[in-house]
Amino acid sequence: MRQNLNKKKLPGFGVTRGGKQMKKYTMETTVGIFLVFGLLCVGYMTLKLGHVSLLGDNAYSLFARFTSVTGLRAGSLVYISGIEVGRVEKLTMDQESQKAVVEMRIRNDIKIFDDAIASIKTEGLIGDMHLSINPGGAGTLLKPGGTITETQAAVDIADLISKYAFGDVKKP
Repeated sequence: MRQNLNKKKLPGFGVTRGGKQMKKYTMETTVGIFLVFGLLCVGYMTLKLGHVSLLGDNAYSLFARFTSVTGLRAGSLVYISGIEVGRVEKLTMDQESQKAVVEMRIRNDIKIFDDAIASIKTEGLIGDMHLSINPGGAGTLLKPGGTITETQAAVDIADLISKYAFGDVKKP
């Protein structure tokens, strides 16, 4: 009697059902591989679209102080001669000088001199704001963490229209 109990086959491991069990494991493995691949793709796209760098950043920080940064936001593009060279990292307020401080990240291969001029421009008539830099060239190179001293705040079109509409504009 004892010998018969030891020879009893467990369900799912018999000779006749082994093929079905193997197909089940193959299907689970295939689904698992596709799931891992899908998660890797989602992670990659998140990093690329979120402008996040894991292996170090190939950009350096520069600062600029403006009287007004209306319309500019973190993530806005930074251009030199119409070419995208960086992004605005963050906007803060300098309490001592009562000016807005813009921190931007500029690609390492782009050189900006201390006589550069940073100005806030619009893309189109009613478009997003971006930072435009005239890189200069007569001064010394700005080091990472340097400050662009010459700045021009954005032209407020709504303010200009209201001045014209209500007669505050002086005619030549």
